[in-house]
Amino acid sequence: RCRRMELSCAMGGSAAAPPGPGPPAAAAGAGLMESEEYESLPSGVALGTHMVAGAVAGIMEHTVMYPVDSVKTRMQSLQPDPKAQYRSVYEALKKMVLTEGFWRPLRGINVTMLGAGPAHALYFACYEKMKKSLSDIFQPGGNSHLANGIAGSVATLLHDAVMNPAEAVVKQRLQMFNSPYTSVLGCVRTVQRTEGFGAFYRSYTTQLTMNVPFQAIHFITYELMQEHLNPHRQYNPRSHIVAGAVAGAVAAAATTPLDVCKTLLNTQENTALSSLKIRGHLSGMANAFSTVYQLGGVPGFFKGVQARVIYQMPSTAIAWSVYEFFKYFLTKHALEKKP
Repeated sequence: RCRRMELSCAMGGSAAAPPGPGPPAAAAGAGLMESEEYESLPSGVALGTHMVAGAVAGIMEHTVMYPVDSVKTRMQSLQPDPKAQYRSVYEALKKMVLTEGFWRPLRGINVTMLGAGPAHALYFACYEKMKKSLSDIFQPGGNSHLANGIAGSVATLLHDAVMNPAEAVVKQRLQMFNSPYTSVLGCVRTVQRTEGFGAFYRSYTTQLTMNVPFQAIHFITYELMQEHLNPHRQYNPRSHIVAGAVAGAVAAAATTPLDVCKTLLNTQENTALSSLKIRGHLSGMANAFSTVYQLGGVPGFFKGVQARVIYQMPSTAIAWSVYEFFKYFLTKHALEKKP
């Protein structure tokens, strides 16, 4: 019922119309027919729609805000080089461009784009499918926040399995100050040769430890905001942007301590580890938490929180607005092609 109402509203149907004089019967019938046609579309069409919309949204999200993500990685450094100490996101970007070149904040963006498409295609398709199935179980005919949280968490397992090697390992090593790696391929080869294939998934469980609560908070907040801003679930760009931005900010701030630990495990920051006489590679969330606390105390867990929130707010706003637009556009196109 919710899905029918959502599409009927988005395409001009009358299911969500307020009480009072309604449209002519023929128009109402047309709206209902459209929603029924949507309901009867083959599942493959709906799945393909979610995957294409998700892939485009993921690429847009990660590329538009990539320079800020580079700054976030550096600001989370526990013992940064004196030349890489920044007081704000703007100062960091300005300093990076002036001292390291115009394109420095974008180093590693190609590997992120390569992983973002398939990762987000799986992510949104899994979320939509599970959200609907679980909502029917927990709250038939309604929108269950528990279902949203579980669906977002499970979708994260698929997303991170694709993105972890590209984004978490290669990208962050390329982003670090004075990185010894000059290219994606060079970084992949060096890590493979010196640390083995397991290095690409060393932080996978840690990534999940951070991303599962992040995505649960993110999806619950987004759906909660939609209930207030867009109760009839129309295609409404403004509500998607605002709800996405708020959801991203809340989730980002709440999970910053986990992100700091994840960054340390991904970058294996040599200066910081050497100062504590840690030899070899740091592994495990417990060791990362202990190391961060020894080096920075409680404030150390919130290094880069400003950059993280500034990055996530527009990122999630872009992801949701692009995703909802393409989902609406592709579904409408599929309906128009049906005889």
